[in-house]
Amino acid sequence: MTEHVFSNARIVLENEIVKGSVLVRDGLIADISENASHTGEDCDGDYLIPGLVELHTDHLEQHYSPRPGVTWNKTAAIQAHDAQIASSGITTVFDCLRLGSDEDGGFAKGEMRGMADAIKQAQNENRLRADHLLHLRCEVAAADALEHFEDFENDPNVKLISLMDHSPGQRQFQTMDQYIFFYQKKRGLSDEVFKAFIDRRVAASAKYSAKHRDYLSARCAERGITVASHDDATLAHVEEAIGHGVTLAEFPTSAEAAQASHNAGMSVLMGAPNIVRGKSHSGNIAARDLAELGVLDVLSSDYVPFSLLYAPFLLVDQVEGMTLPKALAMVTTTPACTVGLNDRGRIAPGLRADLVRVHRDAGVPVVRSVWQRGRRVA
Repeated sequence: MTEHVFSNARIVLENEIVKGSVLVRDGLIADISENASHTGEDCDGDYLIPGLVELHTDHLEQHYSPRPGVTWNKTAAIQAHDAQIASSGITTVFDCLRLGSDEDGGFAKGEMRGMADAIKQAQNENRLRADHLLHLRCEVAAADALEHFEDFENDPNVKLISLMDHSPGQRQFQTMDQYIFFYQKKRGLSDEVFKAFIDRRVAASAKYSAKHRDYLSARCAERGITVASHDDATLAHVEEAIGHGVTLAEFPTSAEAAQASHNAGMSVLMGAPNIVRGKSHSGNIAARDLAELGVLDVLSSDYVPFSLLYAPFLLVDQVEGMTLPKALAMVTTTPACTVGLNDRGRIAPGLRADLVRVHRDAGVPVVRSVWQRGRRVA
């Protein structure tokens, strides 16, 4: 039996903050006391919060393919990604693996299967600090999306699948301004070449998107995998998501779609970098606006791991009526519950001792220490 005590901490519970101590025994939270303790780790009045739960991060991909045409050793990429994740207070991470390739990019068939195998091996060899699960980002407009999905048909670590379509004129790119910036100006394409590119993308979406959505959502229902929609912009998109059994609405691009998704019982997810920057990098709705409307449920670090810890504190500073327990629930309790991980995401007896000690008087918070299942990992 192993025990550890965190004393003199501001413990962030579901609905309140109490000053006291937490007893951890054999990797689980055994007791929470508001009495002073003179043993264990003195937190010196710092916050003690649940380990963060990250549902959508493209960060591993950046380590694996740091430059166009360059790929890194998979294990080395995973370890670098994991170290930054853990030091940001994230104890459970859903690594996004992109399925479906086209002329705009993507990975070859078997490449993401190889990455998933490398993650599993790294876990088995005790190389990793966080708990890693899989999130398949399925580009439904890609002709080979289902072929790539075949590699994961029987993988129990797949807990989340998002249905994505980045075709022009819809969802993330409702207007062509941002699409022109991303795909024409940055690549130096002529108007003629760019028009042909758009026509091919629109045709692929019309041919594949609907049937791929139907197949993938049906397989997820059979296997008990959480389904996420992506970049919903209209009420029609939300109705489509409801029909596919979606429970997580990722990055809705309009207040209308976010409100409808939230009202339908979906968890609305937005990017924590959006909160930190105060706006969307794609010119869509600001996440802070959704928080003020009361329809923001989950935050994701997306492409900056540390933003997942920073954003909740900013929400408390900037949104009237926002409390720290409510803001932190967006990165702990709610994402865990959305994907059926009911053994973590809260500081409560019997749950996993995934804990983060955080110092913050003002400005950027500081991670003092991170514990995963009662083992210090950062």
